[in-house]
Amino acid sequence: MNAILFLIVLFLTFLVFFIPKTLKYFYTLILLAGVIALSSVLSFKVLLGSDKILDLVVEFPFIHNSLVLTIDRLSAFFAVVVNITVLFGFLYARGYLKPYYKSKNALFFSIHYFSYLWLYQSMIMVVMIRDGLSFLIVWEIMALSSFLLVIFNAEIRTILKTGINYLMQMHAGMFFILIAFLIVDKATGQMSFNSLTLYFSNHSNVLVFLLFFIGFGIKAGFIPIHSWLPQAHPAAPSHVSGVMSGVMIKMGIYGILRVLISVQNDLLLIGIIILVVSLISGILGVMMAIVQHDLKCLLAYHSIENIGIIGVGIGLGVTGIATNNAALSLLGLSGGLLHVLNHSLFKSLLFYNAGSVYHSTHTRNIEHLGGLMKKMPYTAMLFLIGSVAICGLPPFNGFISEYLIYIGMFKSLSLTNFYQSILILATIVGLSLIGGLAIFCFTKAFGIVFLGEPRSKKAEMAEEVSKDMIYPQLFIVVFIVLIGMASVLFVKPVFAIISESYNLSYSAPLSDHALTNLSQISILSGVFVVTVVALLVYRNFHLKARQISYGPTWGCGYSAVTSKQQYTATSYAYNYNHIAKPVLQTKKTMQDLKEDEIFPDKRTFKSHADDIIKLILIDKPIDSVSGLLKKIAVMQTGLIHHYILYAFVFMLLVFLLTYFNLI
Repeated sequence: MNAILFLIVLFLTFLVFFIPKTLKYFYTLILLAGVIALSSVLSFKVLLGSDKILDLVVEFPFIHNSLVLTIDRLSAFFAVVVNITVLFGFLYARGYLKPYYKSKNALFFSIHYFSYLWLYQSMIMVVMIRDGLSFLIVWEIMALSSFLLVIFNAEIRTILKTGINYLMQMHAGMFFILIAFLIVDKATGQMSFNSLTLYFSNHSNVLVFLLFFIGFGIKAGFIPIHSWLPQAHPAAPSHVSGVMSGVMIKMGIYGILRVLISVQNDLLLIGIIILVVSLISGILGVMMAIVQHDLKCLLAYHSIENIGIIGVGIGLGVTGIATNNAALSLLGLSGGLLHVLNHSLFKSLLFYNAGSVYHSTHTRNIEHLGGLMKKMPYTAMLFLIGSVAICGLPPFNGFISEYLIYIGMFKSLSLTNFYQSILILATIVGLSLIGGLAIFCFTKAFGIVFLGEPRSKKAEMAEEVSKDMIYPQLFIVVFIVLIGMASVLFVKPVFAIISESYNLSYSAPLSDHALTNLSQISILSGVFVVTVVALLVYRNFHLKARQISYGPTWGCGYSAVTSKQQYTATSYAYNYNHIAKPVLQTKKTMQDLKEDEIFPDKRTFKSHADDIIKLILIDKPIDSVSGLLKKIAVMQTGLIHHYILYAFVFMLLVFLLTYFNLI
């Protein structure tokens, strides 16, 4: 019955093209809610029930082959994360898309809503399909549907170019996954995730895992295969950016975790590879985020940073399995998996906040903002909550997953040899550096955007966004606070998923001890929150009986305060830029003052930091190939006798090579 309902909804998505323009959103919402409800019931049945695995057989009409959807606890967890993020994203989209109804026609919205539905359904199928060929088909559907969502404003040439670049890189990732599956198919006769166990038991695990890791890593956004991510997220509308960053890039994490279930040897080497790549991604991701002036580009680089944190947890967990280290394996993998959920919440919240800022000011340039807390108080508070959560500070959810990773490392230090201790200490330092830089970045982002005085007319004219854009963000905040305050309710199922998926039979005492610690943390967080609320209530009650007067604060001798007397995003990060220049290669553009210039002319100052990895590994090779192709293009003369000559030379070359037995 469930399979039939799934099939019915699949075909109903095509009707969105025939629904009146004013009803398209609500029709899409009904379909989306139906599939979310169905998949959530099935997922919670596996997560909370006695059934560890649930199979759904989908029979397509006129097609002899059937599609089998297999839901285990790992699949169910990712399905729940997808459901939460996609639902809130679409609820937010109603307010965000309103201005576009005047300028875009019905067909445009049909394509957009249809693509959103298929992006969601493809992600759900990605986490439930085990057959290799079917998996690659839905993986490609996910890429195509997200491409159509990214080019929302395709009339802007740069956005269309960004979308094409994104699609090409997604195809490159799919190519690596295809090669890995073909190798497995040749050795086992089966092209599926289920056949990986047989393959890994008889062959070296490193090569095929690396192929999978590169393919899934492109989707996840690990450095150095990340270049699509900082371009596609800012180009897409904010509700799409929230879904892409919140859950779509996690499909790469899911693929890595799914493959790791079957890996049987070379675990230590594989764990170290994941750990090193993840640390580089986390550190460089947050370093690049700090110097961004585009608010959404800043958040996009933080997606790379948080993918790095998730990867650190996974890498530590795999290393722990290789060395029989219970603390490292359980807490590392569990912290990484829980961070998948946590990041989907606070990062989608922050992207929706960025969308609200853009919706109200029509700019994403941080240097043109400022003072928005007075104009947009709800958006400011929501951004502040998201900022605290993404920095891993209590009492919000980001702290819990990072705490699990940290405590796993600290508990393991006394149980490892010298070289493993060095590796863990280096990871502790790296993760601490990531956290510190994240705090620095979001104090800059929040301070420059929401505090101080407006830096442009756009910021001066800003107004708070409508309630239908605020309420979905408030629902996300509820989850952020709930995971931070009642972490045991969420960590306990995560422990069960990891223990069952990776056969960690020795983890029960350790998980009980960790849950006890988390209960104490929840109590302390509750005391902190109650204390703050009590102080605010007392302050409000105390001030009711007093007359409150408002006046200007002392301006330190400056009576005519302007936005030029406050920090800009560039000046705030000036010292950091100086220290990080060898890595970031920050470039400054300004005209120096002349000695005889008593009354200086108007000056401009600009700074720009290139993504050095993208510049070296992507841009320079592409530019070289493009230059070569332009040189070859001189052969395109348009004269028919030249083209006949080319064919004759080619045939002569083939004849000579054949004559001398060279081919």
